[in-house]
Amino acid sequence: MSILATEIWENRFFNGQWAVAEKNYAVTEVATGDQLGVMGYAQPSDVEYSAQQAKVAQEKWWALSYQERAQIFENAIQVAIDHKADIIEWLIKESGSIVMKASFETDLAIQALKNAMILPSSVQGSVLPTQNGKLSLAKRLPLGVVGVISPFNFPLYLAIRAVAPALALGNAVVLKPDERTAVCSGFVIARIFELAGLPKGLLHVLPGGAEVGEALVNDPNIASIQFTGSTEVGRIIGAGAGRTLKKVSLELGGKNSLLILDDADIELASQNIAWGVFLHSGQICMTSGKILIHQSIFEKVKQRVVEKVQQLKMGNPMDPSVNIGPLINQRQCQRVEGLVQSAITAGAKLEVGGKANGVFFEPTVLSQVTQDNPIFEQEIFGPVAVLMPFATDEEAIALANMGDYGLSAGIITSNVSHGMQVAQSLKVGLLHINDQTVNDEILNPFGGFGASGNGTRIGGPANVDEFTQWQWMTIQAQAPNYPF
Repeated sequence: MSILATEIWENRFFNGQWAVAEKNYAVTEVATGDQLGVMGYAQPSDVEYSAQQAKVAQEKWWALSYQERAQIFENAIQVAIDHKADIIEWLIKESGSIVMKASFETDLAIQALKNAMILPSSVQGSVLPTQNGKLSLAKRLPLGVVGVISPFNFPLYLAIRAVAPALALGNAVVLKPDERTAVCSGFVIARIFELAGLPKGLLHVLPGGAEVGEALVNDPNIASIQFTGSTEVGRIIGAGAGRTLKKVSLELGGKNSLLILDDADIELASQNIAWGVFLHSGQICMTSGKILIHQSIFEKVKQRVVEKVQQLKMGNPMDPSVNIGPLINQRQCQRVEGLVQSAITAGAKLEVGGKANGVFFEPTVLSQVTQDNPIFEQEIFGPVAVLMPFATDEEAIALANMGDYGLSAGIITSNVSHGMQVAQSLKVGLLHINDQTVNDEILNPFGGFGASGNGTRIGGPANVDEFTQWQWMTIQAQAPNYPF
């Protein structure tokens, strides 16, 4: 039987077991609109129950040996590998991912499990200097119950990159996946760990609306919130977490600049632009949102990008030859079309594309965009290339740094020294010389500046900081004699 067979989760969610829900939500294939099943839809009361159960389970989990916790992850890796094809198919259907992207995302998820498997046996703290005859220790301890709120665009990876290290470091997890992709990002994780033998009650998957996210933020048994999503919602979650004194990690939006310097190779530059803009139809927080091209090569690069766009195939992502799949829903398509039309009204020139058709939006190129055009600062989250010329490095840096976001930037150049000189002035958390802006290698501390986050990081060495807390402990053979 498939790891995600409908009869397992039909009208249910996962609270340590597959519980029947009071309400439900239709699961659909994005490209066709076909119904794939009906899942359970959680309510705030379900969050309260799960948080209580998770708190109890977490204490037992932390009491296990590190070998026992690591073994669960070894099992989970094998489960994911054995069911890789099933997972990929669900990512294609439910999130609209093209085959290449779905395969890559599944590999990332498996690698995240492999990296997490090492964490239970990693160094758990430090011995600190102190006076003779006294032992001073700084220990890493789990937070308790971690609430994870994940998005629809890279649904599996952006959920499991938090769930896996949080569990591995001794926490319990309550995951709220986006309801539009809850099977391929939530239920698949529940099934992987269920089949791997994770103790009951340690992981909960509760799809639901904003009220479920709000309940996570407000629940006293949730110690931390790890959120990936829009800046607008991130501000709300950050404010709520502040009221309840929760630790909070916000990985938010971006308007990322890709700088094409005057010494760049035209073909390489065009390839990087096409990949950075149009991968997953632009529905990535790291998408190259502003393409800044030196004026001496602007026309040549623009022409080559337009040619590439005209060769892209749009359609049902189940077809492996398709490059551009659907946006997550028709509402998002209409939003992107509105942004493009507003940009044209403000003076932008439409070079190619620009139209919505149901859930599909044509890959689009805009030129003659000025910094006072609304689309200059708006995060589009659609397949739209915004091309702008610049005359000097100083102008390119100024254009790249304009706006509230500071997530990712890329520089394409044939002179690495030139690229490094420009790079040192860019205010972003992720910076790539001779690559486009969409990059994540799992082991890197991921996060942005400004409105792209709250200064926290997730991934690689940052995971221990994100999902544990320090405890200072001293030990002496005998209590000291104090003067009073």
